[in-house]
Amino acid sequence: MTPRGYVRNYYRFPLQYPVIFGGAPFVGEGVLTNLSFRGCSVICDREVLCGSEVRVSVLLGDRAAALPIELGRVKWVNGRQFGVEFLRLPIEAQQRLNRALRLELIEWLKTRNTIAAFRGLSDAVEQLPDM
Repeated sequence: MTPRGYVRNYYRFPLQYPVIFGGAPFVGEGVLTNLSFRGCSVICDREVLCGSEVRVSVLLGDRAAALPIELGRVKWVNGRQFGVEFLRLPIEAQQRLNRALRLELIEWLKTRNTIAAFRGLSDAVEQLPDM
């Protein structure tokens, strides 16, 4: 469940990357379903406890080593899906995460602009007189 008063400060990009996560009593694998500068959502093969501290390794698509989240806290749980707030990342991991999300933002903006341009063209075509 989501704790009362929980608010996200950053947009989460809908992405899918394999993850490995673990806490004191468990280790699991799953798929990251969205990612931001300060957290992510994961769907996995097991249930985790809200409030648990976890370590997460994200296998980004850049074929480099896994992105290490040294310390995260499970902020919400819904069945086998949960959200993690990032509490501690090595500086190199934070820089790599920033680069990856900057590239995602650029792609998102390109797509949004393409859709807006198409809608504008479609509206203009609709306003043409019949021939």
